Amino acid sequence: MNRPYYILLPVSPMFIAFSLFCAFLLNLLPWGNFIGVPDFVALVLVFWGIHQPRRVGIGTAFCLGLLMDVHDSTLLGENALAYTLLSYFAIMLHRRVLWFPLVTQAMHVFPLLLMAQSIQLLVRFIVSGKFPGWFYFVESAVSVVLWPLATWILLAPQRRAVDRDHTRPI
Repeated sequence: MNRPYYILLPVSPMFIAFSLFCAFLLNLLPWGNFIGVPDFVALVLVFWGIHQPRRVGIGTAFCLGLLMDVHDSTLLGENALAYTLLSYFAIMLHRRVLWFPLVTQAMHVFPLLLMAQSIQLLVRFIVSGKFPGWFYFVESAVSVVLWPLATWILLAPQRRAVDRDHTRPI
């Protein structure tokens, strides 16, 4: 059975801003130091870096990283550096990743998220000398599991109906 291929409508800049704001709010929730809670801002930044690289770029990633640094009370620039590099590599891979199905896209996103977490861990290790353990990287695996759901949610406003109604202009 063939899956339907959707023709996507142009994305609204307000929807991009709203999705980034919602991801930021999800990161603000009091998760504490629970193992496996994904970094929603990183996930949404990778998504928009792959799907809309001209609208969400390195500057947006840097600003969101600074906001997360202030929220997490971490060294100023830790998340900003990780998000900036994450966004850069997502933009570099965006043409390649879009050719693959969702599961393969998730496999391409996984090293990006691991890299961002490794940068955060390296900065924390240099500053404090403490290693949080290998379960720290479970967050990237959970983010990859959420990739198909995030793709479905974030592309929903852009999908055009498969059976097009010819009485409507779009």
